[in-house]
Amino acid sequence: MALAPLEIQRTAAPLRAQVLERLRGAIIGGQLAPGQRLIERELTEMTGVSRTVVREVLRQLETEGLVAIIPHKGPVVRELTAGEARDLYTIRGALEGIAARLFVEHAGADLHRKLAAALDVVVEAYRGGDAEKILATKNDFYAVLFDGASSEVLSGMLATLHARIWRWRALGLSHPARSARRPEESIKGLKAILAAIKRKDAVAAEQLTRDEAAHAAAEVLRLVEQPAGKARARA
Repeated sequence: MALAPLEIQRTAAPLRAQVLERLRGAIIGGQLAPGQRLIERELTEMTGVSRTVVREVLRQLETEGLVAIIPHKGPVVRELTAGEARDLYTIRGALEGIAARLFVEHAGADLHRKLAAALDVVVEAYRGGDAEKILATKNDFYAVLFDGASSEVLSGMLATLHARIWRWRALGLSHPARSARRPEESIKGLKAILAAIKRKDAVAAEQLTRDEAAHAAAEVLRLVEQPAGKARARA
């Protein structure tokens, strides 16, 4: 399969970071398919950077769980498996739940307003139906939540987790067989989290955040474990 060029802008941002973002996006978006070999020569032509930069980026993508190094074959885009999804969503629920509890304990009025405003944007994105915009706005919502938790350690763990879980979240939002009820369910769940935070109920905020992750996991697993879902995950 021929690799389409990925435009890399020569900006002030480190070149490695730009290439990492582009290749990560190509994997998450399906331009680089699960199981596809990642040949250094082709990637250098695709991105216009040196092999040294490509190797550094591949090592980072391996750390994030998006790339696997196969003996005698080299780096490939990792396949999606239901077992991995279960593990990632279980961990996601636990960590994001802790973040919600810490937000209640540490966040000030300004972050409360930012979280409410971020949720309004998420709802608007859901109404528009654009999967990429929904994913981006939900990321912004959770970014405010994590910021309010005031824990660098937790934020670092969540950043690593979200890099690995991004493909699953994109699948759940864009799959043709996704549940018609899921958007309203997600909006309701996020509003419940915000309401618990507003009334300073740390226990409820943590549990509701865990529940929202569990609902998202159930939807993704439903899609992947049906025949059409497996075909889509490998397409």
